[in-house]
Amino acid sequence: MKTYPDRESSLALLKKYNTDPFHIQHALTLSEVMRRFAENLGYEEDKEFWATVGLLHDVDFGTYPEEHLQWAPKLLAEVNASDEFVRAVLSHGYGICSDVEPVHEMEKVLFAVDELTGLIASSALVRPSKSCKDMELKSLKKKFKTRSFAAGCDRDIIQRGADRLGWTLDELMQRTLDVMKETEDRIAEQLQEVL
Repeated sequence: MKTYPDRESSLALLKKYNTDPFHIQHALTLSEVMRRFAENLGYEEDKEFWATVGLLHDVDFGTYPEEHLQWAPKLLAEVNASDEFVRAVLSHGYGICSDVEPVHEMEKVLFAVDELTGLIASSALVRPSKSCKDMELKSLKKKFKTRSFAAGCDRDIIQRGADRLGWTLDELMQRTLDVMKETEDRIAEQLQEVL
């Protein structure tokens, strides 16, 4: 069984260094998406580890956006995060702001879904429903191809993430979209509790 900081400490650390509701919502989203992927991919016993890595993957971004992941190890030390946990967090910035390559399947999932969840969330906001629950893969693919939409979401990283997992881009998108549909209400509830 992997070790990880408890949820209360993790949320406190997240909020200490991230005050923007957008960043907190993204962290909660990644946490739920990672938990669900752990369950779906046969890592049930490690689902809280996956979820906590998702929650704290951008722990330093709110305070140190220009030095993203350079501060993460120091901040994660405040909650006694294990080396394995810190490594997992650092791996999501591989080739951008970190030289830690995603090797474990959990690290590969984190790398792949970080940008993609942002694209899905942005796509949901422009829908009449403001939800991803009624979004179809076809609609998401159209947003993916329109590079001017949510321009901050790096499509190349999403593609590289799919490649690392050995999945097609469509498979990664569909799986992530399905998980976000399933967890949307839970994330909204958590956001109300946390803010």
